Amino acid sequence: MRLYAILLCVLWSAACAENSDDYELMYVNLDNEIDNGLHPTEEPTPCDCRREHSEWDKLFIMLENSQMRDGMLLQATDDVLRGELRRLRAELGRLAGGLERPCAPAAPALDELLQASRDAGRRLARLEGAEARRPGEAGRALDAVLEELRQTRADLRAVQGWAARRWLPAGCETAILFPMRSKKIFGSVHPAAPMKLESFSACIWVKATDVLNKTILFSYGTKRNPYEMQLYLSNQSMVFVVGGEQNRLVADTVISLGRWTHLCSTWNSEKGLMSLWVNGERVATTAGMATGHVIPEGGILQIGQEKNGCCVGGGFDEALAFSGRLTGFNIWDRVLSNEEIRETGGAESCHIRGNVVGWGVTEIQPHGGAQYVS
Repeated sequence: MRLYAILLCVLWSAACAENSDDYELMYVNLDNEIDNGLHPTEEPTPCDCRREHSEWDKLFIMLENSQMRDGMLLQATDDVLRGELRRLRAELGRLAGGLERPCAPAAPALDELLQASRDAGRRLARLEGAEARRPGEAGRALDAVLEELRQTRADLRAVQGWAARRWLPAGCETAILFPMRSKKIFGSVHPAAPMKLESFSACIWVKATDVLNKTILFSYGTKRNPYEMQLYLSNQSMVFVVGGEQNRLVADTVISLGRWTHLCSTWNSEKGLMSLWVNGERVATTAGMATGHVIPEGGILQIGQEKNGCCVGGGFDEALAFSGRLTGFNIWDRVLSNEEIRETGGAESCHIRGNVVGWGVTEIQPHGGAQYVS
């Protein structure tokens, strides 16, 4: 009986211990679930999911960005060029239409045309400069715009040529009109500086209506020698004289009647070198002419005639008189360089003035029916 009681106690204790272990295990598992699921005690480790670009990826990105920049530059340049070309063509069309109207005043229309053509020329030069600075890759797409730009420049030159043939050249605002050949019609020139010269350059714009064997453009002489300096036309040729007819230089077939032509002559005493220029190009030169000679002061300078003492009561000969228009007459006391000669016949050459005679500064008086026109 005692043995049975002891065995029963042992079995009861074991059952209680087992239930206690299950209970504790249940709460331990529950706590683990809370800690691991609902209330974590440690911060989760962040994950950087971005992948570093490879060298090929970087290269493709650079190419895409470059293409986008080129495309934006191309579009901007194209818009600017096309807009400017449209405005230029509209202006040229408006001016041409104004000149075609029979009742439109000729002088204001021509003045407006000349000013607009000069402005358009400067704008086209700026556009061509911008065209030259474009990136090479984008440049190929603007070939059509460049071609249109060249065509517009050609049209502009045609308009400028038309205006120059009918009005005043090279930005000149005035000219002297010699309406006919007459021994009374000439222009007297009064330089502020003495005409004692060991070398000189003389340039003038000429539009002749008729030319004989000797048609004087300008002449300087003294009582002792009426032929110290002369530039004259002979049919289609030009003749330059220093110190007398024995020292002369001839350039053949350089003059076209009814068209503005820019003429220059140069001479130096040291080597007697003489040269003639037409529209910025040298057409004749020689050496050993009037070597050591000095142009004396105290003489008379005139345009459109020579005072040679041939005739009673004035010393002018009708057969030597000039008929047409003259402008831009300048004399320097030195020989100009080749580049300076070209500039004196350029698009705005009437604003370049000599230091002995300067057109628009030196006093030039028309006589006998000659008159200033503008």
